[in-house]
Amino acid sequence: MKKLSARRRHPLAAVVVLLLALAATGGLYAAFAPAGKAQADDTSQSLAISEGKKLFSVGCASCHGMGGQGTSDGPSLVGVGSAAVDFQVGTGRMPAQQPGAQVPKKKVIYSQGEIDQLAAYVASLGAGPIAPTSKQYSDQGADIAAGGDLFRTNCAQCHNFTGEGGALTHGKYAPSLEGVDPKHIYEAMQTGPQSMPNFPDTTMPEKQKQNIIAYIKTVNGDNSASEGGLKLGGLGPVSEGLFGWIFGLGALIAVAIWVAAHTAKAKKS
Repeated sequence: MKKLSARRRHPLAAVVVLLLALAATGGLYAAFAPAGKAQADDTSQSLAISEGKKLFSVGCASCHGMGGQGTSDGPSLVGVGSAAVDFQVGTGRMPAQQPGAQVPKKKVIYSQGEIDQLAAYVASLGAGPIAPTSKQYSDQGADIAAGGDLFRTNCAQCHNFTGEGGALTHGKYAPSLEGVDPKHIYEAMQTGPQSMPNFPDTTMPEKQKQNIIAYIKTVNGDNSASEGGLKLGGLGPVSEGLFGWIFGLGALIAVAIWVAAHTAKAKKS
């Protein structure tokens, strides 16, 4: 009887064997991991993609193709990412009313929820720039002076010194940045819409983008003052030069005519 009791297994032996088996097959993590939240997130994302595909087939597929592969009327959307969709649709540029040199900003026809669904579907077609969070485009603690330097170096050639916009070639133009949502400015730098080059984080880090946003917001704010007086729309040397030619040269011509007229009268007398 003593030998039989000595050979009897410990009550916890079965539990130990089960845990070892779970660990060997990866089941230990699955048994204790909080899978509920992950499954809920996956389900939510899948639903957003599904709903986005429905919206895409109605409002976008006629130009971009049913799979976003592009057609003769619209470019491929594979790899443009959710940031491009949020910018284009969130500013009303898409869906476009008609083809042209450049699609203008107009009234937004989709809700933000629908835009997020469209963005989720397009993002599922291929990896691309991700729509930023509010923390990424916040100008809290940004360096306005550094943003001004960056803006004048990279942006002023097209948008002018204070973001008033300007004309480009072949009917295109750089739009005004006054009143533009900081999120859309960030996304434009990420994706490079229309004729604009893109500035990924590898070229222009997140902090530099925040500095530029802070500069644009400051120079176009209600408290911004022009120390030089009349700023002529803030369009820079072109408008100022035109003003000088028209009014300055015109004034000189008027003075010359007046002097000549009075000189002739003096000679007659």
